[in-house]
Amino acid sequence: MKASYKKYILDFKRPSGTSRGVLTQKETWFIKIEENGKTGYGECGILRGLSMDDRPDYEEKLSWACTHIDRGLTDLYSELTDFPSIQFGLEMAFLSLEADNPFVLFPSAFTRGEEGIAINGLIWMGESAFMQEQITEKLAAGFDCIKMKIGAIDFDAEIDLLKGIRNQFSTEKITLRVDANGAFAPENALQKLKILADLGLHSIEQPIKQKQIEAMAQLCKHTPLPIALDEELIGITEFTEKKALLECIKPQYIILKPSLIGGFRGSEEWISIAEDLGIGWWITSALESNMGLNAIAQFTHTKKTTIPQGLGTGGLFANNVSSPLTINNGQLFYDAQASWSFQF
Repeated sequence: MKASYKKYILDFKRPSGTSRGVLTQKETWFIKIEENGKTGYGECGILRGLSMDDRPDYEEKLSWACTHIDRGLTDLYSELTDFPSIQFGLEMAFLSLEADNPFVLFPSAFTRGEEGIAINGLIWMGESAFMQEQITEKLAAGFDCIKMKIGAIDFDAEIDLLKGIRNQFSTEKITLRVDANGAFAPENALQKLKILADLGLHSIEQPIKQKQIEAMAQLCKHTPLPIALDEELIGITEFTEKKALLECIKPQYIILKPSLIGGFRGSEEWISIAEDLGIGWWITSALESNMGLNAIAQFTHTKKTTIPQGLGTGGLFANNVSSPLTINNGQLFYDAQASWSFQF
């Protein structure tokens, strides 16, 4: 068995804004495993400035994993606790190697093209006119769940945009989610949540920055609007720590990004704890290429979720890997007749 890796830079079709800044490019790394004439592929989707494995020795650790690939997934996974995106890439690559089709990791009605996965339409931050343009596009494309990133422009302007959607569409017609990416200050977050709650929103992701455990716990206790933890989960790797965090904060939801939390195994652990505590969850891609998105979508389908997931990022990049993934009427589909253009 041998393994190799390569870096790939994804270019956004147009700059995409969050409260942490504007994104124009996204770095990712592909892994290839070869054994007995078969090949498996994985993607290590690091997010600079956010991933816990955004470290100077990242490539060195990725090279080490490839050099020691014959140790097997379980051994490597346990050695890479501080590198969740590499854990995820290796999980993908080993599943791909073992599969009949290297791009079908979890065969299902989804990969046969028989069922889709409901997803939210993502609205990036920017000037009001730009955000309104995106909203119009998503509604026209048949999305009935819209997620808007907030916290970068004037709060009142963002409220006006949300009011515009709600004035056109009732809560029965359109589900609205917002993602603050930690933009609110703890001292005025509850006031802002009350204003947002009046618009009949489904939830808000990460209203204040992570690692303010007591402040977040108080928000979740008193909030009029369901809160979903996102960045809060990053860097929490031990089962006991995960359980203690959710027991303390008691959020209404958690959001799982496999590249940031140790892949499928990490996601399964968070899900089991959340379900035991009566906490809801959904799965979101973290700006991976279509390779990573494909794996996450296939895994997500196996969980038989019923609420919209955050898997609509495949169309953001000008140079993405062409794939069988398509979006139709707010659902992600896998066209079993289509082919991949991926080359390593």
